[in-house]
Amino acid sequence: MSANPNVRPPLPPFTRETAIQKIRLAEDGWNGRDASKVALAYSTDTRWRNRAEFVKNREEAQAFLERKWAKELDYRLIKELWAFTDNRIAVRYAYEWHDDAGNWFRSYGNENWEFGEDGLMKVRHASINDLPIKEGDRKFRWPLGRRPDDHPGLSELGL
Repeated sequence: MSANPNVRPPLPPFTRETAIQKIRLAEDGWNGRDASKVALAYSTDTRWRNRAEFVKNREEAQAFLERKWAKELDYRLIKELWAFTDNRIAVRYAYEWHDDAGNWFRSYGNENWEFGEDGLMKVRHASINDLPIKEGDRKFRWPLGRRPDDHPGLSELGL
């Protein structure tokens, strides 16, 4: 990681390799579920659309993440590259979680990201659908935190 907290490598323009690296760093952060730490990957004036919720800055992003992970328990996420250009990355992803009543879900989504020259995410558009699943149908069973390197990705899992 950069010594400058206001710079978040890898930086645009992205190559296939650096886009994949950026995606894995985002996945790792979200799987860590530390909203204050994850929020630092976003510009101070970041703009999001997440489902029907709109976020207008880093503080709102952090508050959003705190609410999300208080509701979506035992959250485990896998992200995968869909496409990229100079300073934009499109990802598809799935995550599994349960509510406080023990009902499990697999949420499928797509995100479009735009980055500043500093590597901080300026824009995030997310579209997500939730599928109720049985606990026995879960596919993401690693210990909470970072997905192990040898765990299959979305394509390998047929998702």
